[in-house]
Amino acid sequence: MNLSTRIAGKLPLASAGPAGVPQRGLCKLGFVPCLYQKRRLEGGFLKKMACSMQRCEVVVESKLRLVCPATEMYADEAIEALKAGKIIAVPTDTLYGFACDACSLEAVNRIYEIKGRKQTSPLAICVGDVPDIKRFAVTDHLPSGLLDSLLPGPVTVVLQRGESSILEKSLNPGLDSIGVRVPDSNFIRIISRGSGSALALTSANLSGKPSSVCINDFDNLWEHCAYVYDGGVLPSGRAGSTIVDLTKPGKYKILRPGSAKEETVAVLEKHSLAEEAT
Repeated sequence: MNLSTRIAGKLPLASAGPAGVPQRGLCKLGFVPCLYQKRRLEGGFLKKMACSMQRCEVVVESKLRLVCPATEMYADEAIEALKAGKIIAVPTDTLYGFACDACSLEAVNRIYEIKGRKQTSPLAICVGDVPDIKRFAVTDHLPSGLLDSLLPGPVTVVLQRGESSILEKSLNPGLDSIGVRVPDSNFIRIISRGSGSALALTSANLSGKPSSVCINDFDNLWEHCAYVYDGGVLPSGRAGSTIVDLTKPGKYKILRPGSAKEETVAVLEKHSLAEEAT
């Protein structure tokens, strides 16, 4: 029994109501208008809450429509998006990354905007297979079999572009070198091959923020992507790829230890490369 009912039970009976039923003196004391007003307020609050929930559902549904499994079945739409100059988010063998056509200046600039990254910070490229690297960078000075021993894998090799590189000059302007990846990740390699170009690739996060190992780590940035491809939680941690400078014949220099430094150094030294003095 609520408070209003208990109080009404102690009040004298007033005149009969419309149905001839004796009514206690609630109206005289203003209880009914108060209760009616409460119901109106509650009703308005519930309506607002329902509208708010509906808006949330629309936003969530809209965001979820962007998400697809990172499987071969969905590769064609990713390739079409890349060719149209759009940004997609993809898993690699290390982190989730934003990818676009490396030869689309507009798309590359869009990636910088999304990340809030300075244009002076270079982007790496991703290709589908090791033999593709020579289309974009100079490899003639490297020992035979070196790249095949390092890649595919969690390694970014920095090489000279050279005059024969088909990369647009607008990618990393002012730099004569380029970081190249062949991730050990099937989906991104399929779409790299299908694009007919190289993909500009960078980690899917705001500049200066932690890298992403699952799509929820960067859900605040989904809206900037044509698609977000979900490959689950990546097991390699947030260290990213090992970056090694191979621009000088017979030398190597580790620019970032990343997730595979020891294995990378072992391969480099097996091929008789010496570490460049700092």
